[in-house]
Amino acid sequence: MISFARSLLREAQNRIQTAQRALKEKKYAYCLRQSQETVELSLKAALRLKGIEYPKFHDVSEVLLRSAQRFPARFSQLIPAFAEVSRKLAEKREASMYGFEEMGRPPDELVSKQEAKAAFDNALEIFSACRKLFRT
Repeated sequence: MISFARSLLREAQNRIQTAQRALKEKKYAYCLRQSQETVELSLKAALRLKGIEYPKFHDVSEVLLRSAQRFPARFSQLIPAFAEVSRKLAEKREASMYGFEEMGRPPDELVSKQEAKAAFDNALEIFSACRKLFRT
């Protein structure tokens, strides 16, 4: 269980590094998508670390909120904000990958620099908090 959780966290680390590079290269839609994957994998790692089964889809906010009491107090108090980020980024995932084809809007027209930066900052915060769980 712990080795699987660590593997998920390593994958999250790869994604946050890619998101950072995408932000620097002004690939905002890709940054958002990689930030979403960072959040998803980080939170799934945290849930797996505690032996909590997570859904096999992108947004883990509901199970995270239901399981808050299983985490240390410092992490638990952050869960409502983390759940909100998870939900919002999961909603934006599809558009950041495919755009709105029926409207003729590709992904790179849909995500602003500010939105990508906010997604990255949120992902970095969540990744860092989840990584700390493995040290306690």
